[in-house]
Amino acid sequence: MYSLFYTLKNIHPLFQTLMGTGFTWITTILGAAMIFIARDINRKLLDWMYGFAGGVMIAAIYWSLLEPAIEMSKGEDFINRLPAVGGFVFGGLLLWAIDKILRRLHLKGDEEFAVVKRKSTILILAIMLENIPEGLSIGIAFGAIAVGLPFASLPSAIALAISVGIQNFPEGIAISMTLRRLGGTRLRCFLYGQLPGVAEPIAGIVGMETVVTSQKIMPYGLAFAAGAMVFVLIKEIIPESQRNGNTDLATMGTIIGFAVMMVIDVLFG
Repeated sequence: MYSLFYTLKNIHPLFQTLMGTGFTWITTILGAAMIFIARDINRKLLDWMYGFAGGVMIAAIYWSLLEPAIEMSKGEDFINRLPAVGGFVFGGLLLWAIDKILRRLHLKGDEEFAVVKRKSTILILAIMLENIPEGLSIGIAFGAIAVGLPFASLPSAIALAISVGIQNFPEGIAISMTLRRLGGTRLRCFLYGQLPGVAEPIAGIVGMETVVTSQKIMPYGLAFAAGAMVFVLIKEIIPESQRNGNTDLATMGTIIGFAVMMVIDVLFG
């Protein structure tokens, strides 16, 4: 394991970012590909996976994003927290505004075909927009390592990418299965199901390059990604894990996911 981290540490940050976000795209592809081999997926397994991913993301949001944002901010006491607070709130508010816009678009239209087409488009677009802050956060995490920030670590960046990848798998399933129920062919459902994953490598490169070229905005960028991810986590991932009545299973998945992230941070952070 240590040799793997040593090898990854010596790779150019651009390729580290592409590997991290590429992994999250691959898990989306694998999730969407389930449309070819199953009529439906065990709901208990999906709910546990959503819960597990949520637990890992909660830990990653703090250790990989918020804590470094606070430590990097200059000033004393409350002034030290302002960049993190401002970026965090702005990230959450931006995702909230996007969510409201998408909901308004979803309500328009009367014809059946138009409604089905609109539902498909909104579903794909909504998840793609949610993936952007996730990709940004991965890119920012690897970019922070590239510029040698003391609070950035390769294990934390990898753990963040893994947590996003885990929750992308059931998302890929959800999109492809939903589109199938709306009448799409299996191939079309697969292609559209993996499409939101494309946003993450692009956003990851943007996040990494932004950090490398302008370290002054790092605290804001890290906190912004954290706020956006918290919105997605509370608005989508956790409720989705609890929606079908498997609350105990999903909750234990969240606890296990958080614990796994803590172990990774202690061993390799």
